Amino acid sequence: MNLKVTRKPMKFIQDQTRVITRLHLPGGDDRIRKIIQRVLCMQDEQIAKVLRDVMREFSVRHKHVKRVFERHYQQVSGLVPVDYMVSQERKLLIGAFFTMEYSIESAALFNPSIVANHDQQGLGPHELRFIMSFRATGEGHISSIEFRSGKIDADNSISLDPVSPYVETAGIRYDTLYKKHLLQLKLNEMETCNEVTTYLLGKLPDEFTFKELQSAIDFMGRNPVFFRKRQQETFDVVLWLARSNYEICFSAERKLSECVIFPVSENESRGIEDARFVRFVDDDGETTYYATYTAYNGFNILPQLISSKDFRTFKVITLNGLAAQNKGMALFPRKINGQYAMLSRQDGENNHIMFSDNIHFWQESCVFQEPRYPWELIQIGNCGSPLETSEGWLVLTHGVGPMRKYSIGVMLLDLEDPSKLIGRLRDPILSPTEEEREGYVPNVVYTCGALIHNGEVIIPYAMSDTCSGIATVSVEDLMENMQPTGD
Repeated sequence: MNLKVTRKPMKFIQDQTRVITRLHLPGGDDRIRKIIQRVLCMQDEQIAKVLRDVMREFSVRHKHVKRVFERHYQQVSGLVPVDYMVSQERKLLIGAFFTMEYSIESAALFNPSIVANHDQQGLGPHELRFIMSFRATGEGHISSIEFRSGKIDADNSISLDPVSPYVETAGIRYDTLYKKHLLQLKLNEMETCNEVTTYLLGKLPDEFTFKELQSAIDFMGRNPVFFRKRQQETFDVVLWLARSNYEICFSAERKLSECVIFPVSENESRGIEDARFVRFVDDDGETTYYATYTAYNGFNILPQLISSKDFRTFKVITLNGLAAQNKGMALFPRKINGQYAMLSRQDGENNHIMFSDNIHFWQESCVFQEPRYPWELIQIGNCGSPLETSEGWLVLTHGVGPMRKYSIGVMLLDLEDPSKLIGRLRDPILSPTEEEREGYVPNVVYTCGALIHNGEVIIPYAMSDTCSGIATVSVEDLMENMQPTGD
């Protein structure tokens, strides 16, 4: 294969100093009460000194650490004795005792994707600003989403924006509206619809807030209509599903590298994995950034969808339907023949494609590519959203071969009917080099999304689930080496 792939010298390496604050509850209510009581028994002078020491040590690591302490105090304030007047200093210190730091990328910074930035103001000809996402992994192998930004020049040289030493999670908002019929469809798909859900949803309007849902559940809890145990089991499922659909918002003053999407719902408590971002342009020209990702709770996985207009506000929703299963879903960047299109891998082995009138619901899929060459005989899958060219949809794939070695290949789909595979490369374009094969998961190169600029495919890729780099390859070279299917 006469193909030149260039690996850029830059690397994205995990940084243990990038830490967020998290609520830290070391035990149940009884233990929390004991800790609070110990702080309440401290003398005012001691409170002032300990708080002063904490602020001196941690205010330089977090921009608004007092706000964090206040928020975490509120989380445990219900366990403070009702007759105790708590001073502001004491509240802050109690909050500090229930706060911990978490190094979000101490283990790895990998599985990146890349999209064109929504802000392209002030650039020269053939220049492009971009946003990259990464799967960051820290203690306990909990995964989150981090971001970097930069610029590609006219000669396709790449420069990165400075990375802030600060990093912060966003506040979660449950005050957005839920649609009753969507919630009911998902409950039915989960086979959890029963007389309790029918009665509960019957008490709610067609669109409702999380607070309204919680109020209806609380009312039924105080005034049971069905057996309490059956009610509570159903309530747990409904609340679990509702909390899986939420909105987070970062302030405009935050630099992009300071923003991290950290797990907040029960179904992603052990990680947000492999976000595949794509810049989607609707038929009316409106642009939305979408990302599919895998929510993991330590036992089960659930496909989720993120949407954003500006990488400041992110809506997270559950993907629904019989075909919304397994990992590795990748949305096409536009509708095809009036329908949304998505690559997927329902069986964990072959490449599937599916179409839908509704981006939230996916009912059917079909196999269009099976493993064929030695480097991919164990399994194949996509490596991010398809890239549109005049000759077809260019799709990066991953293949798993002997010794569970992951490599990246390329295939070509028909523009008008992307269920038709019209070309593929016999050999991978990226396989782990000696320098790339050592890591948390050896012998792996992987990407969650690329882009085309100035005739080249820009491919951010992970090295053995540890760190990441960038490679480039000419679109023209790829097309010249593409083998028609059947050959």
